Amino acid sequence: MQKLLIVFALALIFSACNSPSEEIAEPDYFVSPDWSLLTAAGKEVTLDEFARSQTTVLFFWATWCPYCKALMPHLQSMQLEYSSQLRILAINVFEDGDPAKFLQDAGYGFTLLMDGEEVAEIYEVSGTPGVLIIDRGRAVRFDLRNLPPINPPDTGKKPNHGRRAAFRAPYWAAKIRTAIDDVLADPGTPQSEGD
Repeated sequence: MQKLLIVFALALIFSACNSPSEEIAEPDYFVSPDWSLLTAAGKEVTLDEFARSQTTVLFFWATWCPYCKALMPHLQSMQLEYSSQLRILAINVFEDGDPAKFLQDAGYGFTLLMDGEEVAEIYEVSGTPGVLIIDRGRAVRFDLRNLPPINPPDTGKKPNHGRRAAFRAPYWAAKIRTAIDDVLADPGTPQSEGD
């Protein structure tokens, strides 16, 4: 019986050592369809125009959103840092203000796209801020909603949105920057015409 167990154990070891190595599977990313929106000046642009040549951040926002306002300076610094390698599309949604004036007054250099509710539906973005990072193959490589929720330290009273926004924005920005670095290291392959 002991010899039989030894033979069986050796057979298992031998088969494990000689089994073909398993390939590491590529991550299964959602590949975005191409879509179009209008700029504040009324020019129609498509996702593919941006994504083919650079990493693209989709930033779903509104002028009334304190979380968006807290995150914007961080996104602006990323756009400046990565310059030609990165484009931030500020997709305005659920708006009741003047987003073009807001961005101009604040000095942000994002590409403003108007009335983005239909595009938000593509990605199931129902609130603000929404941040997605798209590679050159139009694959969604980062989604802000996948980060764990964080809150300011408990001080005995409920923090307002402004305090929570100020607390969360630097954390979100650090995660976004890391994701941008990852995408720039592996930018994806542009979709072929008609995809």
